[in-house]
Amino acid sequence: MLHCWPCYDEMGQMIVIAGLGNPGKSYEWNRHNVGFRFIDYLVSTHGFSSSGSKWKSEVFQGMLHGQSTVLIKPQTFMNLSGQAARAVMQFYKLERSAVFTVYDDFDIPFGTVRYREKGSAGTHNGMKSMIAELGGLDIPRLRLGIGPKPEGWDVSGFVLSDFSQAEKLKLDEVFQDTDKKLAELLKLSSTSV
Repeated sequence: MLHCWPCYDEMGQMIVIAGLGNPGKSYEWNRHNVGFRFIDYLVSTHGFSSSGSKWKSEVFQGMLHGQSTVLIKPQTFMNLSGQAARAVMQFYKLERSAVFTVYDDFDIPFGTVRYREKGSAGTHNGMKSMIAELGGLDIPRLRLGIGPKPEGWDVSGFVLSDFSQAEKLKLDEVFQDTDKKLAELLKLSSTSV
């Protein structure tokens, strides 16, 4: 059951999707940046317009599956992502549950997408920042699998390594599946509001 996602503001339905990652060319294809890559996919696939840089983020606005949507790529670096999300949430006077988060998870196999309505951050520092800055666990999220982490690799070395060429070729398919999951969630929430 989705409680307040998407929440409503004075102008109608509004959602925010925060794709987590690190800014800069050197991080562009890192596994840890799959949230940024997904935002790029949504921008190009759904024709979002750039609103420039504000709220410590690259910001895009448009419609996603019939819903007014703001997409953000926090420019704070991963471990401070919540600062950017909090700024957007406060500007639009939204509930935490209207700020949807998309990020990597090395415990999930590559190509797998998992939804959680709320819960802890596990080992993900970006999600830890989201929970701390937004003030609660009730932040809906899509976790995109980047695993498994090879034996002998440390976590930071793995998540900050680039996708393989084969994985890069499959990302569009993964993002299509993720977009379909978002469409299902939006349809479900519109019938429960």
